Amino acid sequence: MGTRGPRRGPGPPDGGWGWAVLGACFVVTGFAYGFPKAVSVFFRALMRDFGAGYSDTAWVSSIMLAMLYGTGPVSSILVTRFGCRPVMLVGGLLASAGMVLASFATRLLELYLTAGVLTGLGLALNFQPSLIMLGLYFERRRPLANGLAAAGSPVFLSALSPLGQQLLEHFGWRGGFLLLGGLLLHCCACGAVMRPPPGPRPRRKSAGDAPGEAEADSAGLRLREAPSGGRTRRRLLDVTVCTDRAFAVYAVTKFLMALGLFVPAILLVNYAKDAGVPDSEAAFLLSIVGFVDIVARPACGALAGLARLRPHVAYLFSLALMANGLTDLSSARARTYGALVSFCVAFGLSYGMVGALQFEVLMAAVGAARFPSALGLVLLLEAVAVLIGPPSAGRLVDALKNYEIIFYLAGSEVALAGVFMAVATKCCLRRSQDATPSPGTKGGASDTEDAEAEVDSEPLPTSAEEPGGLEALAVPSPGTGPSEPEMEAEPGLDSESV
Repeated sequence: MGTRGPRRGPGPPDGGWGWAVLGACFVVTGFAYGFPKAVSVFFRALMRDFGAGYSDTAWVSSIMLAMLYGTGPVSSILVTRFGCRPVMLVGGLLASAGMVLASFATRLLELYLTAGVLTGLGLALNFQPSLIMLGLYFERRRPLANGLAAAGSPVFLSALSPLGQQLLEHFGWRGGFLLLGGLLLHCCACGAVMRPPPGPRPRRKSAGDAPGEAEADSAGLRLREAPSGGRTRRRLLDVTVCTDRAFAVYAVTKFLMALGLFVPAILLVNYAKDAGVPDSEAAFLLSIVGFVDIVARPACGALAGLARLRPHVAYLFSLALMANGLTDLSSARARTYGALVSFCVAFGLSYGMVGALQFEVLMAAVGAARFPSALGLVLLLEAVAVLIGPPSAGRLVDALKNYEIIFYLAGSEVALAGVFMAVATKCCLRRSQDATPSPGTKGGASDTEDAEAEVDSEPLPTSAEEPGGLEALAVPSPGTGPSEPEMEAEPGLDSESV
């Protein structure tokens, strides 16, 4: 940089219009996670009309989920190029158009392309930009905001399934798809809410700036890189985030987690029926998980926002993973209804903690400027794990006719993810930071929130490896010299990119 240090303005508002953004993120998260599962209430009617089996019909939800996770990098590129609001508006139109077109389908292949690909892509183009915008509006209250937004998933899941059943009974599956397509237009309204947060004007480049230095412009999402020739080139997807140790640890953790996290919830009802539980009581077990999940997510977000716990949010996340894994392991032999209810309460609590903390940990690890690219790459990796874990568990159940082994495997994978997260954060990331202290670490930040804000607002380094990590919240950010440093505005969205 030049002779003067970075300048930072007032930062995210942590309220105001941010609450409207939070409400929109709540709705979008609910549609993204709840809609693919709610569509399953139409499967029996689809099987009857198309003469297909359950596995063939279930591919509609599978393709929708695969598009939601697997198109993460595409969503990152579009957000970087056009901004959050236009991408979300187009995504809402695509999601709605997919369900409307699916209501006229005459073959399963047409359902795959419309309800699966088109609607899944539209939900993906809404989900990721909403999380990015939420991080730009909240800093001090960001853990609470993430927890409240994540609560949209269990709320919408518990609402969309009964709604789908009512639509099926009164209008058939074609009329139900048509009305659900109209309901998805609410995603467009949520996208219109995503206006850029207020912020200072972008800092002009000083004479001391190196021509090849990578920096984040006033949009906070448009990453530019000046090559040797002097022309500025826009980097649509910042793949250099993969060289960051903190991101690598988080990516491995998420992959291991996704292999087993969703398996118990998918097999729970059939497992209870196999144990002799009546059908109505077995179905109610998922409702117990959902109710506990609704309370656990915002509560855990508020807990993670406490001053003493926020610097250690990575350890809190690993604790939630280990608790979820141990719950699966200890409940593998549960055969009575009371034991299954206890499992659902413990599982819903730990599952809600994981859901509330997963994106907060990623934001803290990579910062606001690189969060869009990091989120897209993580979702792509999670898509691979989701396509491996639950299908493999289903095949093992068919082959072994035993749910106990599945619970042991799923619990071991999630618990291993938690142990890896804690050990890698403590031994690798923390040790590497302590071994390479910066000259400015003597002064430090006044509190953990200022330290976090400084880490998130630092310009992108040109080297392949960064000193940042999951423990960055607890490490004072480097100073710029003996003179009083001036701060630069944390990356945000400007009116030109949205």
